[in-house]
Amino acid sequence: MKNIFSTYYFAFLRAKLSGNNKVLIDFYRKKGIKIGSGCSIFSNILTPEAYLVTIGNNVTIAPGCRLLTHDNSVSKVWPEYTDVFGRINIGDNCFIGADSIILPGVTLGDNCIVAAGSVVSKSHPGGAVIAGNPARQITDIERYRDKVRPFCFSTRNMNEIDKKHAILTEARLIKK
Repeated sequence: MKNIFSTYYFAFLRAKLSGNNKVLIDFYRKKGIKIGSGCSIFSNILTPEAYLVTIGNNVTIAPGCRLLTHDNSVSKVWPEYTDVFGRINIGDNCFIGADSIILPGVTLGDNCIVAAGSVVSKSHPGGAVIAGNPARQITDIERYRDKVRPFCFSTRNMNEIDKKHAILTEARLIKK
């Protein structure tokens, strides 16, 4: 029987109760994922081949993301084999949007942004903003920075009531 104290769910519960995301990061490191400093991870990124995942410094991984280090579908076309494997490397200062999937063998260079819901099936150089299924580069970091600047707003150190009031009265909201 599996030791419940060594599971993701126990680590997640400890992180929630303590209010400290570092509990989850320490859990992933113990399982073999290489994670740099200053990271915020809000997904269960555990994979059976955790030793194939490297995450740089100052990376944010939003809720619902998946990192896949193997593909078992090859067993249907090559019955004598079970899997293909690939490393996943995420560079420094990257943001992986909610519900994104990173497939085996993908490397994201430094300063990449992956839009929510993207399926990243190939590697991308640093400074790329990528989106879609399959994900492709839609712009670069400098153009993205210029585009979103008029809408940037900080809610740092606000409670929920103050945040709601500030967003509804002061923030410039994006319209698409």
